[in-house]
This record gives sequence, C-alpha cells and structure tokens, in this order.
Amino acid sequence: MTTNALPIGTDTERAVWASMARNSLHFYTKYTFARRKGYKWKDNWHHKVICDALEDVFYGRCKRLIINVPPRYSKTEIAVLNFISWSLGKVPDSEFIHVSYSSTLAENNSANTQGQVSHDCYAEIFPDTKLASSAKAHWKTTAGGVVYATGAGGTITGFGAGKLRDGFAGAIIIDDPHKASEASSDTARQSVIDWYPTTLASRTNNPDTPIIVIMQRLHEEDLSGWLIGGGSGEEWRVLNIPAINDKDEALWPWKHSIETLRQMERSSPYVFAGQYMQRPAPLGGGIFKTAWWSWYNPAAAPKFKRIIQSWDTAFKNKEANDYSVCTTWGETDLGYYLIDIWKDKLEFPDLKRMVVSLATKYKPNALLVEDKASGQSLIQDLRRETRLPIIACGKTTDKVACANLVTPLIEAGRVFLPEGHAEVAGYVHSHSQFPNGAHDDDVDSTTQALTYMSRNQPMARIKIGGA
Repeated sequence: MTTNALPIGTDTERAVWASMARNSLHFYTKYTFARRKGYKWKDNWHHKVICDALEDVFYGRCKRLIINVPPRYSKTEIAVLNFISWSLGKVPDSEFIHVSYSSTLAENNSANTQGQVSHDCYAEIFPDTKLASSAKAHWKTTAGGVVYATGAGGTITGFGAGKLRDGFAGAIIIDDPHKASEASSDTARQSVIDWYPTTLASRTNNPDTPIIVIMQRLHEEDLSGWLIGGGSGEEWRVLNIPAINDKDEALWPWKHSIETLRQMERSSPYVFAGQYMQRPAPLGGGIFKTAWWSWYNPAAAPKFKRIIQSWDTAFKNKEANDYSVCTTWGETDLGYYLIDIWKDKLEFPDLKRMVVSLATKYKPNALLVEDKASGQSLIQDLRRETRLPIIACGKTTDKVACANLVTPLIEAGRVFLPEGHAEVAGYVHSHSQFPNGAHDDDVDSTTQALTYMSRNQPMARIKIGGA
C-alpha cells in the first residue's frame, strides 16, 4: 500500500488510513480528495509544505501566517476546505471566520467545506464531529463549532474566531482578499487594508487566535505586502512559493511546465511576476524594461532644443500619501534627456514655492501640470501669480495605456538617463514595478513629459517673475 493509492481497501486498511488522516493534514487532504472524487490527488511537494505550515498554526507554533502561492495551485482546497474541516474534526467546537474578496466566493468555499464534513469518509475519520446547521455562509457543529464566511469589507458583527481558552479553537482564514482585476486600484486595495485592522483583526476571541492569509501577490502594497512591511504591527511567518525557482524549475510540472510558464511570462510579464512569482514587479521590469533605458554623462550633455518640466502633484506630506514629482527634460534630435528628478511630500504653499524655484533654475520652455484635483489649484495660482509657461495636461486614457504610448521611445533608445544622479536608481526601480508598485508618481511625470515632447508641441518662452 502507498499513501497515494485509491482508498478502496479492506475495512482494516481504511481504519488505518483514517487514523493517518487524523494525524496528518497532508494525508487527510489526499485521502478525502480520493474518496470524494474517485481518483487520486495530483500531489506535489508544495502541498506538503503548505500543510506543514498550517499544522504549525494548529499546534500553536505559529500565530500569524502568510502563504503566497500562484492561483489554482490548491491553496483554497488545502487552507480553507481541508484545514477548517480537519481542525473541526480534531477540535469540534472551533470557531472560524473565513474571508475572500467576494461574499459569494467565501460562501462557496464555506459550502464546500460543509460538504466535506457531511461526507461519509469524514465520519470514518472524525466520528464525533457532526453538522448542526447547513446555511452556506454560517453553519455550526453539534459541539458548538462555527464557520462564518464573508467578503472582504463585509460586516462581522456578532461573530468571533477562537475561544477564551488555551490551545487551538479556531482561526481567521483570509483567502485572496483582493480581486485581481482591481489590484491596480489604490482605493480598492486600501479599502481591504483599512478593513483588516478596524474590523477583521478585532474579531479574535483570544489574543492567541491565529490569522492565516493565503493569496497570490497582486501589488507591492496589497494586503500581504502591507502586513509583511509591518503595517499591522504583527510578526508574520511568510511562506513564499513562486511558480519558478532559482534553478529555473517549474513549481508543479504537472500543472504548468517550465515552457508554459515562460510563455505566460512573455505574454504578460507584470501579471506573471505578481500572481505566479510572488514578486509584484518582474525582474528586468514589466511595461518599462530596465535594459531599455539609455544613459548619458551629464558633464557632456548635448545642447537642448527645448527644456520641459513635468509635474505630478500631491498636496499632503503624510507618509501614506503620494509624492509630488518634477522631472526636467531636455530635447534633441536624438531623443529626450532626463536632466533632473525632484520628489518630496509638501503642503500646498511649499509646493508652489518649489515649482517656482525649479523653474527659475532650469528655465523650462513648457511647465506641464496634470489638470486633476490636486493640480487644478496649482495651475490657477501659478497662472495668476507668475508668468511661468504653465500647460494644463489632461489624461484621456488610464495610466497603463499612457505608459504603453511612450514605451516605444524608451525601447528604441531615445530616452536617456543621467549617470550618477542621486535619484536615478529609485526612478528606474519605480518604473520597473509599474503598475504594481507602491508609488507611480515618477511614471506619471515621465509619461506626461514624453507624450508632450513626442507630439512636437510648439516652443514656449519662459519669463520668471510676478504677473
């Protein structure tokens, strides 16, 4: 007998397998799958690693666990359906809260878990755990165990996870809290992050009640990134499982061969970097490839036909807010040269003074400011108080589309960066992470400038000073 054999043996053999399933989440996962489906679980090494990490949670060796793993690699099957049902079998009065990005998905996961508990094979393994109710979003065991499922951002009033006693008694399990299609939305991501400390984390009935986050990475500042960066003030164990390892080997060759994974990467590099490699920005860059940039020696800079300054503005100086960024560019027949990068977090009066200061220093022929909420006041005040050549710039497409319009210039070697500039390394890094990075201010300033210059806009003369 092997542990992967279909469980169709004698009563004695099935009693042995049931005992093994009680004591091993990994074996329980394979055994119950085969009994329910009628064919063997396609086991891979990462399944055992995930099960071991979850067992550490059950036995109190870990209180806060993050598992980052590609989509459709059995994460929900193991961490929700199997971990909850296995734990309820061992501790029937455990109380769980399960969260996913939508209430429908969370309720379906809950219903599947309930189906596992009601299956004949489950009764052979855990005869003392029985269902007392069968609602999809909220069900109980006869011993007082509870499973409550909801979507990220939903209400959890009246429900808690764990119990006021020592030892395992339930957990909060968060599975894919962000919808992939909304990953680039700052507002959508932040609403989930804000909900975690204000609503979800407060629903533990015991300080030792564990919290598990299992998800694909979608953005540098998704929930995983925020927690790993210390946003909640908690210490997290992180299990990071990329689709391709450092030896260029596929994580689960039965699921995706290395050739298939590389094709997926070529097709959508920044999506693949986050969701499959658990690294929100691809090596070498996504939309903006690091190798595409050209370089020049500022001490031997060419003579410029015109100079452009491009502003992306924010009016708050708090750490959570974006930077204000000004990139200064020179144009020649060969292409576009980044002369300077300035970025900081300033209140509005200081920002206005900085615009004038940098314009005085570089004397731009055009000073571009995005005509959005934070830039409109700046445009109005500077036009009223100065003679700066202010040009209000509006966007007709989204950030990614704007970036795709200018990347051919960079790929063609027509965009030059200054060697040795103090800000240039961070500038290249933020572009390589786009659109999955924490801040895209550098990118907004760049795309605005390159779009303007490449459209052959007429020259403007600069006059510094009051109106």
